[in-house]
Amino acid sequence: MMVGRTHRGWPGRGPGRGHGRGGWQQADLPSAEDAAAWLGGRLPDGWFTAAPEVRVDREEILVIGELPALTEEFADDDAGRANRAAAISGRISRFREQTRDERIDIARQAEHKYRRKVAWGARLGGTEELFTTLSVPVMTRLRQPERIVLDTLVDAGVARSRSDALAWAVRLVGQHTEDWLSELRDAMAKVDELRGRGPDGSGTD
Repeated sequence: MMVGRTHRGWPGRGPGRGHGRGGWQQADLPSAEDAAAWLGGRLPDGWFTAAPEVRVDREEILVIGELPALTEEFADDDAGRANRAAAISGRISRFREQTRDERIDIARQAEHKYRRKVAWGARLGGTEELFTTLSVPVMTRLRQPERIVLDTLVDAGVARSRSDALAWAVRLVGQHTEDWLSELRDAMAKVDELRGRGPDGSGTD
């Protein structure tokens, strides 16, 4: 199982398998090493305040950008905070609607280039909203101790089902082990670099 990640030079890996009905074979996927740079150059000026965060895995490219800050002033009380949250939600919704056609066009180009689905998200004032993203089923086998963990989460009302509990657990691990995961990705990228150079340092081509 591989969870989504920020794109920092770690190409997808894994056994070949179909991507959807009549879709792409994972073994034939092109590298998405330059996806962040390509999208950064392709996106219109003014959409985001900085280069977007680009997360890549074997199935999907997720693009999340920071929107310009609100200029309105809000009172520092419950009503003001509620109004600010509503304004943020409205601004993200406006961005989603106004950029829909162009985002679809960019996504089609990126999907043709990288053979992965493209999804979008936006951040504003600490709020992050993801638009339509890909949900991919992941098959696994669990022994009784692991199943008991999932059932406990379901019984406690934390999750609706075992699959929901498994997704919750993966998100929790990702939140609390990001530094370790980043080190692991960097190490794997180094292995890819060494493998590409070959034993004589001249590459394998």
